[in-house]
Amino acid sequence: MADYSPVPLVHERLAEEESLQRSREFLATMQARRSIRRFSTEPVPWELIENAIAAAGTAPSGAHQQPWTFVVVSNPELKAQLREGAEAEEREFYDRRATPEWIEAIRPIGTDWVKTHITDAPYVIVVFEQPFHPDGDRKVKHYYVRESVGIAIGFLLASLQSAGLCALTHTPSPTGFLGKMLDRPPHERPLVLIPVGYPAPDAEVPDLERKPLDEILVRR
Repeated sequence: MADYSPVPLVHERLAEEESLQRSREFLATMQARRSIRRFSTEPVPWELIENAIAAAGTAPSGAHQQPWTFVVVSNPELKAQLREGAEAEEREFYDRRATPEWIEAIRPIGTDWVKTHITDAPYVIVVFEQPFHPDGDRKVKHYYVRESVGIAIGFLLASLQSAGLCALTHTPSPTGFLGKMLDRPPHERPLVLIPVGYPAPDAEVPDLERKPLDEILVRR
């Protein structure tokens, strides 16, 4: 294990006016973010995906263990397999396992077991969490895995939004088939599937409202 070895912090202090301007512009960008389910098949520059994942990789993580893997799928045949697997699990979930409370909770979202977004979007990013990593015959435990990967996903979504792309966080239930289809090692566990692309011309979103700031901000 490496010892603590500090280096000088590199930091640019912004003038207050510029800082506020950047903050307001970023807020406006994120306020325009919507999850969509109807994607255009139009190609997306690969560098936008690379940059977004690189940004996600800058997220803080427990003990700096960076317990994540981002698998990007663009192959049409593999996307079709992912969709088939997701729809099989989702149909079983909606028909047999979903509680009445859950069905009622998602009614305003307008979603169902049909997942055209997986095959329509030019890229599908499948995010895996790593509860441990192998070191020879040992399993090295990772700490705060779900929290760390959740923060990285937030960075990823923000980067995609700032690049003018749309995305959807899709969590098939269960997700185990993703690891098998994508040939991932045992120490990686699928967490979320994120189609990425431009919206289809006829894309719609549910008429929803976000909580106002005074409901989510407490100042002491």
